[in-house]
Amino acid sequence: MNYIEKAAKIKPTARQIKWNQLEFYGFVHFGLYTYTDTETPDGSDAKAKFFNPIHFDAEQWVKAFKSAGMSALLLTCKHHEGFCLWPTAYTNFSVKNCPWKNGQSDIVKEVAHACKKHGLQFGVYLSPWDMHETTYGTEAYNIFFKNQLRELLTNYGDIFCVWFDGACRETKIKQDYDWDGYYALIRELQPNASICICGPDVRWCGNEAGVCRDEEWSVVPKEIMTTERNPGYWRQIDTIPNATWPDLGSREFISKGQELMWYPAEVDVSIRPSWGYVKEDDTKLHSLNTLMTMYLRSVGGNANLLLNVPPNPDGLFAEADIERLSEMGSALQKLFSNPAPLPENCVSSSFAAEHEPEFVYSSNRDTYWQSGTDDVSPALTLSWDKPIELDMAVIQETIEEGQHIESFDLDYLDEENHWKTFFSATTIGYKRICQFSKIKTKQVRFKVNASRSFAAITYLKFYQTNS
Repeated sequence: MNYIEKAAKIKPTARQIKWNQLEFYGFVHFGLYTYTDTETPDGSDAKAKFFNPIHFDAEQWVKAFKSAGMSALLLTCKHHEGFCLWPTAYTNFSVKNCPWKNGQSDIVKEVAHACKKHGLQFGVYLSPWDMHETTYGTEAYNIFFKNQLRELLTNYGDIFCVWFDGACRETKIKQDYDWDGYYALIRELQPNASICICGPDVRWCGNEAGVCRDEEWSVVPKEIMTTERNPGYWRQIDTIPNATWPDLGSREFISKGQELMWYPAEVDVSIRPSWGYVKEDDTKLHSLNTLMTMYLRSVGGNANLLLNVPPNPDGLFAEADIERLSEMGSALQKLFSNPAPLPENCVSSSFAAEHEPEFVYSSNRDTYWQSGTDDVSPALTLSWDKPIELDMAVIQETIEEGQHIESFDLDYLDEENHWKTFFSATTIGYKRICQFSKIKTKQVRFKVNASRSFAAITYLKFYQTNS
């Protein structure tokens, strides 16, 4: 079996498919660093007194994320400074040692409850790097870390993901993380939770700029998971594939004989320059246009989008952030509000048994069009009785069968009955959003130029966004 055949046979787990379907969700960076001059300060237990979010309102956060069209919320339960947003039994450096509510608070509990109440999924971030814990750098720290992880996985309901940060700027002390032990505990206690970034389910896209690659593959070398698990120093390694490389999955790249795995990308970015709250950033939010571009290039480019919004010292999102989230939700709703009528006819150059072309009209992932295995340039032709104006398409590959499509064209039939290409791209994966100048036609053709084995499409829909 050659390397292309091997790549074509790699498929996601049910857990990874469910994660992909979330598409767009929110990050909340909140901690002791919200009250200090740096996002990652060293701290004694006494510094917990600075944490005092007197107007904290978890429902405000959740409602703001809902207004943006998000599906979940991920909370930094412990960041690098080691301060814990829940009353952990394993350190005093937590909310139980702060003045707010006389130490009787539990931020994690309130956020988890608000998510459940308003229909968002809830996830936890637990930083492996801990600048406060005295056992850091010893085997005892792994026990400490797993004890805290167990608390988060057993006391706060269903968890959709556990997010591990690969950051570490510590040069004097190195911690040998028990990654396999962390993973085993998550699988035991929250088997449906995805383990993200420093984990086996989801990888970092390689930047914090809000964009992924133009050609984003979910089938990539397994070495990338190894480099993600080596905080700080892996960035200096140029000889081992890592998440920052511009090409991770092309035919040329995977020809080098690496072991491959299904490892989809997540794009993480903050709505403002800093990850934690900085008052000077109140007027420096990303514009609506920038956020929409990030969405279209990530969710529309085979990646999920994780957008951070940091609460202020009062424990609230700033009004400017709330307004921008609402604007984004309205813009997304408008963008997808005017789908073109269903075609009167859909013809395939070939299709496998029980995978007829009309199945692309439905978002039901159990039905899909699949080309014949001998069709070197499979195509779908969609026809309307009357000319129709179009300027956007959404295409979803049937990732349950793997990621196969390497390049495709969208063509339209002009008034002289000539096919003209109006959009071209490489990969599709979970979702490709195609924006193009307005065309008017009665026929559109989706044509696969190159693929790994057959082509399979779950969903194909056109839109009239400017009508």
